Amino acid sequence: MSKPNLEEYNFKQKHLLGLADYSAEDILYVLEQAKTFREVLDRPVPKIPTLRDKTIVNLFYENSTRTRLSFELAQKRMGADVVNFSSGTSSAKKGESLKDTIRNISSMKIDMVVSRHESPGVPHFLTRCVDAVIINAGDGAHEHPTQALLDMFTMQQIYPDLAGKKIAIIGDISHSRVVRSNILGLIKVGAEVTVCGPKSLIPKFVSALGVNVSHNLDETLAWCDIAMALRIQMERIGGGTDLFPSVREYHDTFGIKMDHLEKYPDFMIMHPGPINRGVEMESDVADSDRAVILNQVTNGVAVRMAVLYLLSGGARI
Repeated sequence: MSKPNLEEYNFKQKHLLGLADYSAEDILYVLEQAKTFREVLDRPVPKIPTLRDKTIVNLFYENSTRTRLSFELAQKRMGADVVNFSSGTSSAKKGESLKDTIRNISSMKIDMVVSRHESPGVPHFLTRCVDAVIINAGDGAHEHPTQALLDMFTMQQIYPDLAGKKIAIIGDISHSRVVRSNILGLIKVGAEVTVCGPKSLIPKFVSALGVNVSHNLDETLAWCDIAMALRIQMERIGGGTDLFPSVREYHDTFGIKMDHLEKYPDFMIMHPGPINRGVEMESDVADSDRAVILNQVTNGVAVRMAVLYLLSGGARI
């Protein structure tokens, strides 16, 4: 698949609610822009004044470490005024509705909102409440588009053209918002995707998204160019005790081990975090030179800078 011409492509998106709304050209354009911001992060002073006249609210109703810090760092690297909202210390604890909360915040003259919420569809709802740009930082088990974009950007560092590449996503497919956004994005740019895990953690109709389904880890690792492990979303499935016998058995059957790296020497390893060592993979696997997990974290800042830049109107860098 050819990449869009940076000089000619007209990026028309107003929000980032999910990759379902983005074309292949939109996705590739964001990834191309992220290369510039990745270079910015390597400068002695990794700052640019692109968003110095913008006010951004990080509206987080759900716990987050990497995503929240990554967005905040991206915003500050670009000179924005940043306001952090946490539902645990807000009027939401007093019964204020989401609609009233966002309208009160909007009245303070904000430009962009980065939203994370446990309920699917909240970013779409926010677009009907305020005029600000809305960026989805995760909505329930629905989508997590910036995570998928940074994952794809990291994959491009290994394989510049993702068309035809074989990507395996292993683990809790049913409850992960990361996997949905990755599937949507990867399929659009021409990659081949296989999801792998126990039958109880794979949705019955996931193949309708255009992916292959496997319940055999060895066959999947022998097939793929990149293996992305996902954690089991215990907070969304009430402990998961009725979905698999035990965490230990899950690791025995679907955990990536050093033996796999020796047996299948070509695939690279990714993980969107947080890693549960000894569950999705052995600790030595996460720390091996086949893993690009820390690269994903660094790339997350660059990709989110690119998203902020484009949705703010794409002023000159």
